[in-house]
Amino acid sequence: MSRPKVRWDREVNAAYIAFRELDANEASKKLPVEDENGETHLLVRISESGELLGIELLMADEQMPRNLREDSETE
Repeated sequence: MSRPKVRWDREVNAAYIAFRELDANEASKKLPVEDENGETHLLVRISESGELLGIELLMADEQMPRNLREDSETE
């Protein structure tokens, strides 16, 4: 398996970890992951068939593992 592609926008402190890029005209949906207070901390993107495509971290500097922070593409 190849490594996921990580893009980190430090200005807004959000990162996207892509396990697979979307094909042209492929539909997907984002599912929010909330804490017990209803606050969204990350989004999980899945294909229509349920395949995991990526994860968007909304507090990347806290949530992203150190090795991914070091290897990420900064925007």
